[in-house]
Amino acid sequence: MLEKAFQIEQQLVTWRREIHQDPELGFQEYHTAARVSEVLSALGYRVRTGVGKTGVVGELGEGSPIVAVRADMDALPIPEANEVPYASRNPGIMHACGHDAHVAIALGTATLLAKQTLPGTVRFLFQPAEEVGDEEGISGAPRMIEDGAMQGVDYIIALHMDTDIAAGDITASDGLVSAGVDTFYATICGKGGHGAQPDVSIDPIYIAGHVILALNGIVSRRLDPIEPAVVSLGSIKGGDASNVIPDRVEMMGTIRFLSDDVQKKIHQELRRAMEISRIFDGDYELKLEIGYPPMYNDKKISQLIADVADDILGKGHNIPQKSNMGAEDFGFFLKLAPGAMFSHGCRIEGDPRLAHSPTFDIDERSLPYGVAILSESVLRLMRKSDV
Repeated sequence: MLEKAFQIEQQLVTWRREIHQDPELGFQEYHTAARVSEVLSALGYRVRTGVGKTGVVGELGEGSPIVAVRADMDALPIPEANEVPYASRNPGIMHACGHDAHVAIALGTATLLAKQTLPGTVRFLFQPAEEVGDEEGISGAPRMIEDGAMQGVDYIIALHMDTDIAAGDITASDGLVSAGVDTFYATICGKGGHGAQPDVSIDPIYIAGHVILALNGIVSRRLDPIEPAVVSLGSIKGGDASNVIPDRVEMMGTIRFLSDDVQKKIHQELRRAMEISRIFDGDYELKLEIGYPPMYNDKKISQLIADVADDILGKGHNIPQKSNMGAEDFGFFLKLAPGAMFSHGCRIEGDPRLAHSPTFDIDERSLPYGVAILSESVLRLMRKSDV
């Protein structure tokens, strides 16, 4: 499979750069979905579009088992700072998390598997909106599930580009591999007035300072120190003039957790922190948007991927998992079928580019390795009866 993957290496690079140049935000991946559909149809796949709003499902083969491969397609609202021939042509939007590579690798995997006699069915899920929710706060994975994308699926696998790992290395770990995530939106309500007369106003900026201190104390003072958790503010906005006390201060942030109990406790403590506003005669509004669940890799499938990597890359290329509180909506799929996501090395040596940054980029030599590992893993999952 590795030899076959390197035979299409230039095509992989071309696909990745085409998608990188035309990034689209969540639930707006119209051009990307059209290109994916075009390639899959040409390969002989049964294609369904508009799945989960802008997703694409491509299926090949007959009968069981049904092995699904997921690739997310959406970009981020980040202006690209890279000066490369394939830089984003869409102002303020770029593929800063490797989803362009995910799509290219999945298309490469579909290409190799189309030339095989499959002892089952492979189903590709090209997913919209992993990074964001829709108007109801729901991301692409649940929307695809609602449209039947996981019906009958026996196993599901995926990869994620990782600039912490060199090209040619992976991380395939079982158990808990990413955190759950929720988002909170809060407004501190006061009474605006002249900056020279703070005594006759109710200053929401002053109140917000106390609320922020309480928020930053949730993890260190209100939770069990053994339990990993994060509460981070990402935005605070209030006022438009130096001499005017505003009526409101708006803030939003993220919480991360590994258990339902911690999630529930953080929600309680968020409300407790906001209650401080009433001590100072203000008030608050709080909206909690439930996001992704913690993600658990199946032990047997993770081991199968690790074995494939050993055979393809050689021993010693499965790097131990580094703990982090990142989140992934792939966890919704894993609630419906056993599966695993592995981290796929793509670090540019000497110049690592961080995910979600304007300079994110990958070592494109990593692309064939991802194709080979996914392709061989699909075939072994189809052939094994004891997974």
